[in-house]
Amino acid sequence: MVCVLFRIAELFHSHDVSRVFCHLCITLLSVIYITPPRSQPVQVVLHLKEGRKTSDAFCAKMAESESLEITAEHERILREIESTDTACIGPTLRSVYDGSEHEHFLDKLETRIKGHDREIEKMCNFHYQGFVDSITELLKVQVVSTNQQLQDSGKEMVSRMEELNRCLVQQRNIATTIDKLTLCLPVLKMYSRLNDQMKAKRYYPALKTLDILEHEFLPKVIQYRFSRIMMDALPKLRQQIRDVSMSDLKDFLESIRKHSEHIGQTAMRQAEQQRGLDSSAPRKGCGPETHLGRKDAGSSSDAEVDTNSPASEQDSGILEEDDDVEEEGARDKFENYYQQQRRQQARLVLSAQSNMHETLEGYKKYFNQIVGFFVVEDHILHTTQGLVNNAYMEELWAMALSKIIAVLRTHSSYSTDPNLVLDLKNLIVIFADTLQGYGYLVNQLFDLLLEIRDQYCEVLLKKWAAVFRQLFDDDNYTPILVNSQEEFQNVTNQFPLVDVALEEESFPKKIPFSQFVPSIFAQVKAFTQACLKFSEDLHLSSTEIDDMIRKSANLLLTRVLSSALQSLIRKTHIGLTELVQIIINTTYLEQSCKHLEEFVTDITNVSPETVHTTKLYGTSTFKDARHTAEEEIYTKLNQKIDEFLQLADYDWMLVEPLGHASDYLVDLINFLRSTFAVFTHLPGKVAQTACMSACKHLASTLLQLLLNPEVKQLTMGAIQQFNLDLLQCESFASSEPVSGLQGETLQLAFIDLRQLLDLFMVWDWSTYLADYGQASSKYLRVNPSTALVLLEKGFWSREPFLMFHLSGNQTHHHLTSTT
Repeated sequence: MVCVLFRIAELFHSHDVSRVFCHLCITLLSVIYITPPRSQPVQVVLHLKEGRKTSDAFCAKMAESESLEITAEHERILREIESTDTACIGPTLRSVYDGSEHEHFLDKLETRIKGHDREIEKMCNFHYQGFVDSITELLKVQVVSTNQQLQDSGKEMVSRMEELNRCLVQQRNIATTIDKLTLCLPVLKMYSRLNDQMKAKRYYPALKTLDILEHEFLPKVIQYRFSRIMMDALPKLRQQIRDVSMSDLKDFLESIRKHSEHIGQTAMRQAEQQRGLDSSAPRKGCGPETHLGRKDAGSSSDAEVDTNSPASEQDSGILEEDDDVEEEGARDKFENYYQQQRRQQARLVLSAQSNMHETLEGYKKYFNQIVGFFVVEDHILHTTQGLVNNAYMEELWAMALSKIIAVLRTHSSYSTDPNLVLDLKNLIVIFADTLQGYGYLVNQLFDLLLEIRDQYCEVLLKKWAAVFRQLFDDDNYTPILVNSQEEFQNVTNQFPLVDVALEEESFPKKIPFSQFVPSIFAQVKAFTQACLKFSEDLHLSSTEIDDMIRKSANLLLTRVLSSALQSLIRKTHIGLTELVQIIINTTYLEQSCKHLEEFVTDITNVSPETVHTTKLYGTSTFKDARHTAEEEIYTKLNQKIDEFLQLADYDWMLVEPLGHASDYLVDLINFLRSTFAVFTHLPGKVAQTACMSACKHLASTLLQLLLNPEVKQLTMGAIQQFNLDLLQCESFASSEPVSGLQGETLQLAFIDLRQLLDLFMVWDWSTYLADYGQASSKYLRVNPSTALVLLEKGFWSREPFLMFHLSGNQTHHHLTSTT
């Protein structure tokens, strides 16, 4: 269709027909493009593409003629707009918007508007002066008339406004007066209250009132003259209050100095009661604190200062009064005075009396004064501001703590009563707990307690040394005889005796050891319990307590008990019977050491298998004592033998023997028999060693009698009598005086003396000389020098002497050369 239309358009050459035709074509194309039929969209697009090439050529030809036509059309529309009523301008504008040259029309319209504006401006410039004159005349007429009307109607309103203004000024003046009076009346009331309080001597409220008046009220009324009068009077009032406060402070210092002991006693009593409550509850654990200085405590303590004390009645007002005076410029003066006075009081409190160590009351008074002093200081710290501070408290407490430790260390060293030392320890613990509750650090006091613990141990050792000596002096050194089960049970309750055979015996029974065995065992246990008492409340672990008790027990065993046993054994009045009993006793005590270990383990709850656990040295102590007793038995037995031998009175010039042994030797043998019979309860080796030692000593002493330089001559009769005594000794040795020791063994002790006597009695010098130096010699144990000395003392009978004169000379020569 488009192609047909463009072909028809080519037949027309007039401009109008071409324009109309083009407009018709464009309208038709726009209709077709905008609202194409739904059934044929594809065909319309194809037709448009085919017709676009043809229309481009056509439009190019018609563009030049079309611009002239458009310009004429726009001129026509503009004339029509200028001449047409605004109600009918719609169709005209519609024709513009139906065209396609909107922008071009707008340019034309803008040019036409500017032209009209120039014409209007020319017209106004021409008629401006007349217009201005007309307007001016009009305004004059209207303004004069309006002004007159306004003046007439505003007179009444002006009078009313003036009246209203006067009322507002009066109202404003009244309000201002009320405000000023409202501002001044509280000042006057406050000043009147201040005067009343000063007259009533209520200085603390007066000081508060003065402070409020000066800082809150007077600055608001400073422009008034009466405020300056008040300001001039305030310094005098403040000085008056300051003087009164200083006087009250001095009275307060004197009061708390007098009542510090009562305050401290109350605080320590409350702390002790609290400790009792805490100790009744199960403890989860404890540990020492490690700090320096003084802790910051939020509150003074659970134990408050006694509010009924005279000091507490004063400090409620005086301290706060001082607080405010400090704020007014006298702070340094009050601080320095107070701290200086309190330091002096502290030095007096910390100075102990010279006899304080004699009674517990002296220590209590000393501690009460110190606690009272520092409780007051803590109370002042937490109830005032600026009078004391933490730095001052730390310095004061450090000084006091060093002084306290020095005093306690000195006076505790003077104490000899363990009960007093133990009470002192408990008092120090309460003292430390009390001050710790108020925030003071007391670690050094617990360190001091460890030092006092060592002193306490030394005092206990001295006490138990006297106890042991008394037990040894009171003992009868005989086995305990029990006649009933009750008596036997009493002994076994004191000492862990395990002897099945003894338990099966009928009463009366004889317990092998003497009474000091259960007594010593009980005293060692009592000593460990006394050491344990001191360890309570020292914040020590179970291991530390166990180590302390074991070390103290070892000191008791190795130093005190061992020394007491050694002294006992070496006493001159202790005989062989007592020594035998001591050996038996120490044997049982040695066996009981394992029970002491169990006892210590039970009271400390620390296993002995724990690493670094100290073992008790009781076994070695009792072993050493037993060995000393054994040596003492050997020594005393030899001394007894010497005493009997001192009774020997040999007639060395005896012609014929008496026919029996000497009386002294018979008595000696009987003594030895009875003595060794007592040795049945001793260990076998001890009795055997004692018997062998006695026989050897007896043999050597008898030989010394023969070789005594004072014996110048002796006869064969004396030798034969001496032989009878030796036979008595050999008979004793062969009788097995001690179980387990064969007679032949004991006889070896007398073999040297036997061979020597046989040599002289048989006069078998030829055999001696012939076999000398041989192992099979009959007289192997005869020393040549001994034989020579005895030969030189001989005063033999003539026949034997002549018979063996030649051989005797030869023998003498041979012995001399041998020697």
